[in-house]
Amino acid sequence: MLVRRYCALQFVHELFTLEHMEQDLQPGQKLARGVSRHLRALGFASVEEFVPVRGLRVDVVALGPKGEIWVVECKSSRADFQTDSKWQGYLEWCDRFFWAVDMEFPTELLPAESGLIIADAYDAELIRMPEESKLAPARRKKLTHKIAVDAARRLQSLRDPRPGLGGELLTARADVETPAQ
Repeated sequence: MLVRRYCALQFVHELFTLEHMEQDLQPGQKLARGVSRHLRALGFASVEEFVPVRGLRVDVVALGPKGEIWVVECKSSRADFQTDSKWQGYLEWCDRFFWAVDMEFPTELLPAESGLIIADAYDAELIRMPEESKLAPARRKKLTHKIAVDAARRLQSLRDPRPGLGGELLTARADVETPAQ
């Protein structure tokens, strides 16, 4: 049993090494990582690939030190941007909306009213701050709660990648330990 646990821990360690994680990242995910690092330096906590509601998935959602919520959509190429037809649906889920692109991206394609972040896999620079469009208090509360729950579940899954038994363990133990009558 101890050997099996050691092997499992070794696998998890190898799974989360920088080299392994670097190889598996797509270009947009590398931008999201750089954006998340920059936002952390600004006091934000971010969650990548966040689903505010069924059918929408934002690349980065960030919760700021004053409770503000930013959404950052990462685009790695002109084609990536031009085929994105859902981004306007993200506007109702944030106080500010940003595009994150690399240095080679033709930024003149991006809507001028949106924020602009230039990023790479390791950092980012906020170039243009968009106008703030404050969320309604009820939506902010619901969204803040969902961000927190999603972040906590992801952290839990890093520590324990197997889902729980949903209480079945206690039921099974009760069956075993209950003396026959």
